[in-house]
Amino acid sequence: MPKEVFGRDFAFLDRAELLTFEEIARLAQLFANEGIQKIRLTGGEPLLRRDLERLVAMLADTRGVQDIALTTNGSILTREKAVALREAGLDRITVSLDSLDDAVFRRMNDVDFPVARVLEAIDAASEAGLGPIKIDVVVKRGENDGSIVEIAQRFRGTGHILRFIEYMDVGNTNGWRMTDVVSAREIAERIAEHWPIEPVQPNYFGEVAERWRYLDGAGEIGIISSVTQPFCGSCTRARLSADGKLYLCLFAGTGHDLRALLRSGADDETITAAIRSHWRTRDDRYSEIRSEATPGTKVEMSHIGG
Repeated sequence: MPKEVFGRDFAFLDRAELLTFEEIARLAQLFANEGIQKIRLTGGEPLLRRDLERLVAMLADTRGVQDIALTTNGSILTREKAVALREAGLDRITVSLDSLDDAVFRRMNDVDFPVARVLEAIDAASEAGLGPIKIDVVVKRGENDGSIVEIAQRFRGTGHILRFIEYMDVGNTNGWRMTDVVSAREIAERIAEHWPIEPVQPNYFGEVAERWRYLDGAGEIGIISSVTQPFCGSCTRARLSADGKLYLCLFAGTGHDLRALLRSGADDETITAAIRSHWRTRDDRYSEIRSEATPGTKVEMSHIGG
C-alpha cells in the first residue's frame, strides 16, 4: 500500500462496511456446502483484524472445511498470538519475506520493521505447531534476485517450504514491467547451480506452486510462475474481500456483491444460487493474455489478498 496513494488523508472503509465475523462464517459454510475444503485468511495484513482468533474458531466449526491457513507479513505475530490462533483451529501459516537484507526488505515492502522480527514470527509459528510453514518470496529483478541463493540457504533443512513468486502485475500501484520479472526457470536454475533439485508431483489439482525437492534431502521449494507459465485453466480459487465482494481472479477489476445479499435478508438458497451462477460463468484468464499494454483496472493486492 504505497504511502503516496494510501497516505494519512486516505479515506478507509467504515467498519460497518466490513463483513462481520458472523457474515463471513455464514458465507464460508455456503461455500463449503458447494465443495470448498480450504480457507485462507489474507490481506492486507489479517492480524490487524481485532479478535481474529474468534473468526478462526468460527471457521474451524465449518462443516466440510479441512484446512484453515493464514498469510501474514509477521510484523505482529507474537508467540502468544501464534498459540492463540493454533488453539482456535488455525492449521498452517504462510509468511511473506522478500529478502534477508534489511535495506532491501524495507525498500520492497515499504515497512518500518526489520527482517529479524519476521524471523521471530516464523519461529513463533513453528513452536505453536502452525506448519508446515511456507515462506513467500516475491522475486523482482534488480531488487532481490541476487539473494535467491542466500535465502534458499537460510531455510534449507528447516522443514519450512520456501516459495519463490514471479513478480506479478496485481493492481496498478506496483509499477509492474515485464523486464522486472525473473522467470521460474531462471530461479530454478540459479538454485540448481548450488544444490541439485528435481521436480515433485503436485499435492492436489490446482496447486499454484511447482514443487521441487533437494536431492540431498534438505527439503523442498516451490516456484509460482503465473507470469511465464499461466495456470488459469486449473484455477480453483475464489476470493472474498473484507467488504463482501466475490472475486474469481487475482487480477479481477470488479467483484460480485455478496454483502448486499446478506444484508437484504436473502436466504441461504438465494445466496448459494448467486455463488453457483458466478462460478459457472467465470471466464477469467488474465494471466494467459497479459502484456504490458493489457488494458483495464485491476483490484489491488492489499484489497483482494494473495
